Order: sequence, then structure tokens, then C-alpha cells
Amino acid sequence: MFIQYLINALSLGGVYALIALGLAIVFSIFGFINFAHGELLTLFGYALFYSLGAGIPFPLAVILSLIACMIAAVAMERIAFRPLRGANPMTLLVTSFAISGALQVIFQVAFGALPKPLNMPGFLTGAFNVGGVYIGAAQLISIVTVALLAIALNLFLNRTRFGLSLVASAQDFDVARLMGIKVNTVYAIAFALSGLLAGVAALLWVSMRGSVTPDMGFTPLVKAFVATIVGGMGSLTGAVAGGFFLGVMEVALQIVLPSDYLVFRDPLILSILIGFLLFRPRGLLPAAAMPVK
Repeated sequence: MFIQYLINALSLGGVYALIALGLAIVFSIFGFINFAHGELLTLFGYALFYSLGAGIPFPLAVILSLIACMIAAVAMERIAFRPLRGANPMTLLVTSFAISGALQVIFQVAFGALPKPLNMPGFLTGAFNVGGVYIGAAQLISIVTVALLAIALNLFLNRTRFGLSLVASAQDFDVARLMGIKVNTVYAIAFALSGLLAGVAALLWVSMRGSVTPDMGFTPLVKAFVATIVGGMGSLTGAVAGGFFLGVMEVALQIVLPSDYLVFRDPLILSILIGFLLFRPRGLLPAAAMPVK
């Protein structure tokens, strides 16, 4: 039973970790949490739904949906955030809330408020028994995907020119700009990466849900926001740690709490967030350098 619960926690925490990574990348450079990030998950769901409905093979539909998420994230930066460059982080935060609300309304008007079922392939919805432990295919893929993406992101940030530009910009944006790093390119890469991570997380999320709704991205975004604070704002390693920590806490509370008290699971998780803000405000693994405002 312990192994079963651990797998459930790791798979759920993996989704939160991917979303938190997308938030942390943007925060590490821009100094604000993009609350419109959740709508990128919803966009992926609808793009996948209509791609599959058009008869596009599943692998190609996933690739097209990921590209749509990346393009939408870059467009979001270009249209909404670039004109506000240098503004107060609170202004950017309010702008992200406005974008989130506007996109939810657009999704409702364009696609309707009712859930749209997604016919996922068997390798994402099946399960298999290993020594008495039932492992869902989506759970296993979630754990493996997070591990591979974390390694790939680490290599990208430390071994490539664009990755080093992102790291340098996160540590000291003004000095990085004086050294010849192109500001617009760094901004676009950061948002494109966040869009890619949102798309992968959305694929895992809809595999567990089986449908897409206009507000699908809201709940995982809030949980990922908690994960970024618990792990350490602006810390990519902390975002992953915070996501898995949150997944473990959710599954643990699901086990410990009596059925009549399960409604208090999310409030208890938020109380953990308050505890971190009071006693360890920089999180489990704080960023080495504070983001440039």
C-alpha cells in the first residue's frame, strides 16, 4: 500500500512540478507569477480535442497542440507583457489576471461551458499490476516525463547559449544586457519554454481527467503556485521539489483524513502554504539570486 500511495503521490506531484517549472522560469526573469499560465493548459486541451476530431493521428495532434501552447505563450509576452516592460511587478501580476479572465471567457464563448471528452489512446489510460501494485500508464508516464524534462532543462540551461543567456538574465538582467544578450530573445525563449512545459503538463492532466473545460487550468495552476512558494520562488529545483512535496501532502491527507473531512484537504494545504510564508518565506530550495524587478 505504501508503494501504491507513493506512486500516486509522485505522479500527481509530477504534474504540479511541470506547471510550477513554467511559473518559475517566468518569475526568475520577470519577477512576477503569470496567472494566465493555467489557460495555456486549457488551450492545449482544446487544441488536442479538435485535432483528434479532425482525424489527425494522436502523436501529431500532441505535437501541434504543444506548438500552439508555445506560440500562445510567446504571443502573450509580445502583446501583453512587452509593452509593460520595466513596470512594477504588481502591474504585470494584475495584467496576467486580466489575461486569464479574458481567455476563460473566450473559451466559454468559443467552445461552450460543457466538458468535452477526450478519447485518449490505451497506453495513456491503461494500468498494469506489478507485484500487487497497480500502476496507471499516465502515472508512470508522468513520473518518467518529469525526470526526463528536468534533466533536459538542466542541460539546456547549463550547456547551451540560449540557456546560459536565460541564467545570466535571471541573475542580473542589466549586466547581461550590457554583455550583448538580446532582451527580446530571452523574453521569447522564457515564455516559449513555459508554454512547452504547460502543454506537457496539460497532456498528463487531461489523461487523468478525460475531458477539457474552459476553467480546466485553474485548479492545477493554484496548486502549482503553492508549489513554487513552498519550493522557493524563482528556483527551478525548488519548483520541482515543491511540486512533489505538494503531491505527497495531497495523497497523505487523502489517506489520513476520514471521508467526512476530505473537504478540508485543500484548506489544510493552504494552511501549509501560510506556514511556509511565516516561518520559511524563501522556501525549501531558495533561488541563488533574487530576480531582477
